[in-house]
Amino acid sequence: MSIAIAFTAAALFGIGTYLVLQRKLSRIIIGLGLLTHGANVLLIGAGKNGIEPLIGDSPLSTMADPLPHALALTAIVITFGVSALLLAMAFRSWILTNDDEVENDAADVLVATSSAPSRE
Repeated sequence: MSIAIAFTAAALFGIGTYLVLQRKLSRIIIGLGLLTHGANVLLIGAGKNGIEPLIGDSPLSTMADPLPHALALTAIVITFGVSALLLAMAFRSWILTNDDEVENDAADVLVATSSAPSRE
């Protein structure tokens, strides 16, 4: 794998992680897309360049590994489903509140602020 591909994947992971940690659902969706693009860049970069494995009578050492490509396709399909779900949630949030900010859950705030029960 070349250094340029590694740096590209690292940049996609870094920016994607920063965006996923934001409070706006639109930024979370974009961050998830960048994270999965980074994963796909790593998977495709990890695959060895070579001749297609199903065509020709080449020796095994010159053929490309099809597994990273299959994993990248699977990641694309999973990302599409998760993105569709998050877009539906963002649309519903926009319809209800005219904003796509992720709010704190009341039960989570109660658990975080309450002290642990003492055992005496």
